[in-house]
Amino acid sequence: MPAVIAALARHAAVQPARCAIADGRQSLDYGSVHAMVSAAAARLRRTVRGTVALALENSPAWVLGDLAVLASDLPCVPLPPFFTPAQQAHALRNAGAGWLLTDRPDFYDRLLRQQSIPAVHVDDIELGGRTIAQFSLATPPVLLPQGTAKVTYTSGTTGSPKGACVSAAAMDNVAYALANATQMTAADRHVCLLPLATLLENIGGIYAPLLSGACVVPAAGREDTDASTIAGNYGEALAGMLEAARASTAIIIPQMLQALVAAVEAGTPRPAALRFAAVGGARVPGSLLRRAASAGLPVFEGYGLSECASVVTLNTPGANRPGSAGRPLPHVGIAIAEDGEILVRGATFLGYAGDAATTGEPWHTGDLGHLDAEGFLHLTGRKKDLFITTFGRNVSPDWIESELALQPAITRAWVHGEARPWNTAVVVARPGATAQDVSTAITAANRNLPGYAQVRHWLPADEPFSLDNGELTANGRLRRSVIAARYTPRIDQIYLEHACELS
Repeated sequence: MPAVIAALARHAAVQPARCAIADGRQSLDYGSVHAMVSAAAARLRRTVRGTVALALENSPAWVLGDLAVLASDLPCVPLPPFFTPAQQAHALRNAGAGWLLTDRPDFYDRLLRQQSIPAVHVDDIELGGRTIAQFSLATPPVLLPQGTAKVTYTSGTTGSPKGACVSAAAMDNVAYALANATQMTAADRHVCLLPLATLLENIGGIYAPLLSGACVVPAAGREDTDASTIAGNYGEALAGMLEAARASTAIIIPQMLQALVAAVEAGTPRPAALRFAAVGGARVPGSLLRRAASAGLPVFEGYGLSECASVVTLNTPGANRPGSAGRPLPHVGIAIAEDGEILVRGATFLGYAGDAATTGEPWHTGDLGHLDAEGFLHLTGRKKDLFITTFGRNVSPDWIESELALQPAITRAWVHGEARPWNTAVVVARPGATAQDVSTAITAANRNLPGYAQVRHWLPADEPFSLDNGELTANGRLRRSVIAARYTPRIDQIYLEHACELS
């Protein structure tokens, strides 16, 4: 039995009246949550065979639905709300999801028809005060690795992201480690600010608190966090939300931290009960961590990836080295390859959906870093071209560049967004194309991309990328380091000129 399901039963027996889930509109105690999860799981066992997808808004219903699927021993596929319809359809097919639970039946009825996935709305389930529609999907069966409890999709390294298959035991290891590292107790209230479909919030924001007998508070509101949503008075609103929810713990991404720090520096009261804010998803500038400390915000950086069941390393109050990603969790072993790549043991996944199971450890993360003398991990970059925005979105520039090159006004493009809130591009325009033509083309390409992959600003290339100027390889690939060296000063200037768009 998964540890969090066993913990629910234990807490329901010992402290049935203690708050387990709350969202401002309702408060569900452990006795009620255990009863609802048990009843929903029994119903799923009777009626469902195969993989179940979840497409719910951040709410108690999401938590209950996820726990019910976990308790029923069925693989679960949480659909990220920031995915495009095509990406969501890919995830459903890639994981062989035969069922879909959603609180937006009309939206998903249209999406499934548009994406040519035959579906039937067969029933409704009441969970956490919401009516949850149950769709039967006619997707081809996919053999998942034995023991798969969750198929998690990240923000997408391409238009068709891979689904990492994770076992219940792996999630238990991380949840126990996080609960211990953060010294979580039944008195804590964890506010879930990230989409619950992200593995980090799923494990760190639901499983770890419930293991500890704490209260999970799913924050309502927009879940497609990007540069358009973290703007204006977002930091003030975030501080107010944390204060109103009496949050003691939370997980945030660097751009959220930047907004929160700026708000507190400007006079917004610091959330009084907040004692541990884990920040991750992308590298955090040291200057921002220092500002957070000066503002009295208890921020601790960590590092992880889906293939290692989310968190791998974490700073804690008793072992905190700002500028590092912390020490490995107890079940994790880290080594550094000769080329600087970070290798992880003890926390790896089972394999990708539709692919052969993994054959062993260590897992080659693709990230570069080093361990200092005290065992703290320091990140230095990425081995391949994939970059990570400040919102924690994994992005392949090839994907965006291909979309741009499909436009009549654009010949080639180079996209930059590493550790930035939005993306910029250097564009080689087709002969005769005007600046307005290129801007219109970028707008058109953006319609085919999710928000985190869209291009916000661009600049024209001095000349076409070519073998002669060293910006192309012999087989036509971009020499990214050469292009970056030439254009980075101007790219940096664009970010400075549009600094108001960074928060």
